[in-house]
Amino acid sequence: MSEFHDRYIARREVESILGLSRSTIYKLLANGDFPPPIKLIGRTVRWRKSEILAWADTRAAANAPR
Repeated sequence: MSEFHDRYIARREVESILGLSRSTIYKLLANGDFPPPIKLIGRTVRWRKSEILAWADTRAAANAPR
């Protein structure tokens, strides 16, 4: 997906898309196992939706039965 068409999404939308809690997201971030957010203004951070979806696809592929 082109960066021009990419959306920036808030943590609540990330939670909704992935079905993960806030604490799980930040635990994965601390371990370096989750795409880092982009700081916009002040304390406002957002994630690129394409990165979140790619991360989810990678996790699903890694957990797929072989």
